[in-house]
Amino acid sequence: MKHLAAYLLLNLAGKTPNESNIKSLLDTVGIETDDARLKQLLGELDGKDIDELVNSGLSKLASVPTGGGGAAAASSGAAAGGATAEAAPAEEAKKEEEKEESDDDMGFGLFD
Repeated sequence: MKHLAAYLLLNLAGKTPNESNIKSLLDTVGIETDDARLKQLLGELDGKDIDELVNSGLSKLASVPTGGGGAAAASSGAAAGGATAEAAPAEEAKKEEEKEESDDDMGFGLFD
């Protein structure tokens, strides 16, 4: 990932992402370069348009389910249970406060 991130940063800066530029960039932030992985990355990206690769990846990522919706279902369930719209936020805040208090002490100390 670090090699790919350096490649993309150099590309965004308008510089040619080659082996020496990537090594130089990673060296400036104190990251060691794995020569074998860097050569593999450059070999796989050679002759390809990075913008097209990113766009094709985004379209694939759009089809991945991300879950969610649980919070909306829980809040709608509380409202359907007879709680008024004004009381629901107060109850929610109280529940969250109780949860935070219970998370404070997990039965052990940091330096035990």
